[in-house]
Amino acid sequence: MVSNLPPFGSFSTLCYAVPSYPVCNLFFHQLLGPRNSPQTIFPGQDTSNAVNLANLVSAAPVGINPECGIPRMHTGSSLGNIANIIACGLSIIATAMLILATGRRKAAVGRVELRTFLFTYLLTCIFQLLTTGSFLEQGSMALAIITSIHLGLVVMLFWQLLWNALVATQWVEDGTMSSLVPFTLFSICFFVAALYICLDTAFGFTLIWQPNNPTDLANLENITLFVFLDIWPPAAAFIFFVVMACIVMCILREVKPVLMYLLTAVLFVLSQLAYFLLNRIICERTSAKIDGSFVATILETLAVYALWGAWRSITEDSWEEPWYD
Repeated sequence: MVSNLPPFGSFSTLCYAVPSYPVCNLFFHQLLGPRNSPQTIFPGQDTSNAVNLANLVSAAPVGINPECGIPRMHTGSSLGNIANIIACGLSIIATAMLILATGRRKAAVGRVELRTFLFTYLLTCIFQLLTTGSFLEQGSMALAIITSIHLGLVVMLFWQLLWNALVATQWVEDGTMSSLVPFTLFSICFFVAALYICLDTAFGFTLIWQPNNPTDLANLENITLFVFLDIWPPAAAFIFFVVMACIVMCILREVKPVLMYLLTAVLFVLSQLAYFLLNRIICERTSAKIDGSFVATILETLAVYALWGAWRSITEDSWEEPWYD
């Protein structure tokens, strides 16, 4: 029996069926490269003429021959991905408030590590606004570089989430060199590794992540990138929730933090479902005026707030002993 499922590591279905999927920006630049043909991106369109190709690229949405996509801003009456632009803006403000609130909790366990995690999340919101907001022209060098930075930050973000769970076990003392040195070094390693793979995918420095046959580009395969972006984040989140649930239930024996972490997990799962399932439906129902990415962004930020609330409920605000002041 022949399976209709795409091969492991394939982004073709995601770039076709999921609007505003940022990794597709890398493949768009790859497909416009000198080794490939733009007919893969614009099937049935006349791309032999430079003017026609330029017009198609200028208005192209995020995705590769997408079922539904929001045209680039200022193309006709398009406002870009306006709903997600607003959602990202509000998330940036909300996360900045959490960073300030975290800094005021002087005695809280994992304060420095959590604040760094929140700052990284704030950066991902900024770059998401740029990579999925339909501001920049598809296939441009600027968009490929910004997308690579965005995805590198996402990969690093989930390492930082995982380290916060390790700090909560107090296996390493939070805020000390024994915690901050490996935390920082591995953050840099995750970011640099993901950044390099993304850039090599888009620009083909080594051809390692380029297709073997330039005329057969239907699968858009990149197993390493798929593991980094689609396997690593949910795996890291799952380990985080398991560790924190064990700490709260087996050691602290408190109910409220368990409910807060459960809420965090539910919101995170709902955000992914909204992004991968609801995204295209909203795009089609609104005639490509908006898509469901704004719903996912709001749910993700609410998940971060719930996570912060759970952390706040299991940590001290300040030292009770006056001499620490």
